[in-house]
Amino acid sequence: MFRQWLALVIIVLVYIPVAIDATVLHVAAPTLSMTLAASGNELLWIIDIYSLVMAGMVLPMGALGDRIGFKRLLIMGSTLFGLSSLAAAFAPTAGWLIAARASLAIGAAMIIPATLAGIRTLFPDARQRNIALGVWAAVGSGGAAFGPLVGGMLLAHFYWGSVFLINVPIVLLVVSLAARFVPAQQGRPEQPLNITHALMLIVAILLLVFSAKTALKGELSPWLVAGTLLIGAAMLWTFVRIQLRAPTPMIDIRLFGHRIILSGVVMAMTAMIALVGFELLMAQELQFVHGFTPFEAGMFMLPVMVASGFSGPIAGVLVGRLGLRIVATGGMGLSALSFTGLSTLDFSTQQWQAWCLMVLLGFSAASALLASTSAIMAAAPKEKAAAAGAIETMSYELGAGLGIAIFGLLLTRSFSASIALPSGLDASRAEQASSSIGEAVKVAQDLTPSLAESVIEAAKTAFITSHSVALGSAGAMLTVLAIGIWFSLARVAQR
Repeated sequence: MFRQWLALVIIVLVYIPVAIDATVLHVAAPTLSMTLAASGNELLWIIDIYSLVMAGMVLPMGALGDRIGFKRLLIMGSTLFGLSSLAAAFAPTAGWLIAARASLAIGAAMIIPATLAGIRTLFPDARQRNIALGVWAAVGSGGAAFGPLVGGMLLAHFYWGSVFLINVPIVLLVVSLAARFVPAQQGRPEQPLNITHALMLIVAILLLVFSAKTALKGELSPWLVAGTLLIGAAMLWTFVRIQLRAPTPMIDIRLFGHRIILSGVVMAMTAMIALVGFELLMAQELQFVHGFTPFEAGMFMLPVMVASGFSGPIAGVLVGRLGLRIVATGGMGLSALSFTGLSTLDFSTQQWQAWCLMVLLGFSAASALLASTSAIMAAAPKEKAAAAGAIETMSYELGAGLGIAIFGLLLTRSFSASIALPSGLDASRAEQASSSIGEAVKVAQDLTPSLAESVIEAAKTAFITSHSVALGSAGAMLTVLAIGIWFSLARVAQR
């Protein structure tokens, strides 16, 4: 029994930096812009590429876990994650950092299915597995939530690369402990791997996200955007068809046809879209609008971080006592209530109300994510644990990547539509200042003091309006999801 829980501690330990790295750069955008001369578009890809590549690579890595066993996959992924962290820490350009973050994502895509498969294998008892999954969910949601705080703390005392260097000692510890204390798992050598199909999936996801971003920005020809969208959709459809026809597919796409698994995927994606998008929005508003430092911005978001960290084990117990349907629906519904309330607040004058709603958000969102994990892992056959873990992780990471993209687009469109710039700006500067609050601040640096102040005030007012639109939209989305999940899991509750 002791060895079982010790193995859990080891495999969950390496999940901490994986989760933190998803959000650690949210508060570092201004620093990266100055240090690496990164454009606004490059900054978005630096943040976004991690989740999007992981969403694509987690499928073949889950299949690899089924083939070689979760212990080997854990050690391989941890090693790659450590080496990629070194490359990211000393990146001389934005392009280098984007490539390093993509490599980090591949290592993370190995680690997460390995951790979930390890839990599924180590804990055959459903009650113990729910508690273990609660710990895993707490680390994931808490790590992602604490990312901005960790980034702010490190940026306050060290150079930006330190946010990646902290991964290295953790990786060294995990690899040494896992080699000795984590039990080996019998793999399935017959499980096929096809990197070509994996790359097809990644390219399809990136093309779809790229077309969505460029469509709303209006920077490219509508025909080019439509062509990119069609190519991405065609590649995704081809990938699915190939997997369905294969006698031994890289991953069993038919798992998505299971009512419980599909509900878990939808819950995970929607919750992550809302949670990650909220953090990105908050990090920008607190620094650009209210003048917070990166560390102060992280501290302001501490309530949602603490609530996320503590809710996992509690939610694991609640799933066992109340059932999946109640916990899942309740988590989504309370998250919707939190976002709706936050959309009406002024964070500079209503801090206590904001903190109370963020506590509710952190607890409810993490509970919903635990419910989605429990649903997927419990419904999957034991021999396909790594593949089910890959599906769960794909849902998390695709949701995180889409959260950045969707909230970014909502903010951009709302900001551009609501900003009222003062007269005196030429057309090019006005267009640049209307694209985002960050660009407006850059424009203001080259203007006379009085004009610069007017531009910044207009940008702050527009961003506050944009945050209300984005958070209100998230609340509406989660309300619809809560209703859908309640009816979707009705048959499950009756069994």
